[in-house]
Amino acid sequence: MSGQSNPHGAQQEALAAGKDGVTLKVKALPRAPVSRVVGLVEGALKVRVAAAPVDGEANEELIKTLASFFGVPRSAVKITSGKSSRHKLAAVRGLSYEKASQLLAALG
Repeated sequence: MSGQSNPHGAQQEALAAGKDGVTLKVKALPRAPVSRVVGLVEGALKVRVAAAPVDGEANEELIKTLASFFGVPRSAVKITSGKSSRHKLAAVRGLSYEKASQLLAALG
């Protein structure tokens, strides 16, 4: 297995259990054709966002995309740091570490 990255290692770097949900390291890529969760890259969840980083539009689209991916209401997702950066921390309330791990593992 030399030369291959460990997806579980990237998942462990990107995901942390919180007091009422999980916290994720996210790398947002604005101005994408379609918003979608791409996968785990360099210890962060890579998310393409179909909005420009203007007036918080990309952050709102990121929240919507993460909520859809994890199956939680939009109100359960909050960007806790990095609002003006591509590298962000997002908190997802009401989502267990185990469920988040399963969803991330399904990304491949």
